Amino acid sequence: MTEGSAATTHAAPTNHAGLIWAIADLLRGDYKRSEYGRVILPLVLLRRLDCVLEPTKAQVLARAKTLTVQTSAPSSRPLPASRPTTPRA
Repeated sequence: MTEGSAATTHAAPTNHAGLIWAIADLLRGDYKRSEYGRVILPLVLLRRLDCVLEPTKAQVLARAKTLTVQTSAPSSRPLPASRPTTPRA
């Protein structure tokens, strides 16, 4: 490996970081700096869960197909009577 290619290899992460920050600036849009965490943190958490649960995803989807959705039938029990409202003076 030559010295020039080694320098290019080490420069690549810097270029990726610059690209990521440029995209982040575009995605931020109208958010204030103090609001970034409210948007980014839930997305990061969802992505992390997706990655962690990836090995069992096929099993979960197969199991979900075997389950039936149970809907609650209307109850024969009457609804509680609402309290009468008294006019306020």
